[in-house]
Amino acid sequence: MRADRLVSLVLLLRQRGRLNAATLARELEVSTRTVLRDIEALSAAGVPVYAERGRGGGFALLPGFRTELTGLNHDEALALLTAGSQRGEQVFGLGTALASAMRKVVDALPASHQATVSDAAQRFLVEPETDLLSRRQTAETTPAILGEIRGAVLAGRKIRLHYAAADQEPQWRTVDPIGLVTVRDKGYLLATRSGADRTYRLSRVLAAEALTAPAERPDRVDLDRIWRERSARFLSATSLTVQVRVHPGRREELLDTALAVRTEAPGPDGWPRLELTYQDQQHAEWALWQLEADAEALAPASLRAALHARAAVLADRYAP
Repeated sequence: MRADRLVSLVLLLRQRGRLNAATLARELEVSTRTVLRDIEALSAAGVPVYAERGRGGGFALLPGFRTELTGLNHDEALALLTAGSQRGEQVFGLGTALASAMRKVVDALPASHQATVSDAAQRFLVEPETDLLSRRQTAETTPAILGEIRGAVLAGRKIRLHYAAADQEPQWRTVDPIGLVTVRDKGYLLATRSGADRTYRLSRVLAAEALTAPAERPDRVDLDRIWRERSARFLSATSLTVQVRVHPGRREELLDTALAVRTEAPGPDGWPRLELTYQDQQHAEWALWQLEADAEALAPASLRAALHARAAVLADRYAP
């Protein structure tokens, strides 16, 4: 355990320069006293760490010191950073170990690649908390198309997409890519087009061509925040939110009728409870009617009343 902490301490000093004991203690989740003991141990082992006194001082390594951590190429490091950079503290309580591993991944790269990979990792968001669409895609875009899009995102270049929007003929459009998001096995490209926010489903991209012109986008990006904001706008534009309990065997059938899934939780009777978004009440009424007794609308009251009235008409018609 201490050996791992000592390596992490060295990597922190290598990557971030001079740091004081309080900052090191916070990063390593130990006391300042432990940090001071670790510094002494490193010095005794021949690691060229030295202290700078006075205001703004701290600990640093002699210039040019390099740890022997090799073996990862650019794409391998990018894959690990992308998988581990989002909500690491929630990964089975391994947040500290994950942070240490990420420092080792960055340090394993040549100095010329470190900034590139760190910037690239922030351009990918994996499994955020909200989803725009409930439907599980039957087919995703081809590796060649995805590679072209990914290359444009990482290089900061404009990209031409041959895109088939819902109920429209495919059209070519040139966009400025911001980042890629994947959620529930679906991929999205977050971009702007003529300055306006756009979100494209990768499964609807028929062809892609990265251009040489630089994309118009900020140097730094918070994909998690952007995704939350766009999801909120998408959901608020729809007209009806419905709370439903559904038989587990027909859950997927229900999801196929909804625009979006807001929340989902297990029910005490084994039937999942879901909060779904529908285009309007007529659409929600039709979707739940198809499932007969295998689904129940819990809210809103107007939807329950509409389904009750429909059932009453049929019950009266077929009464003995």
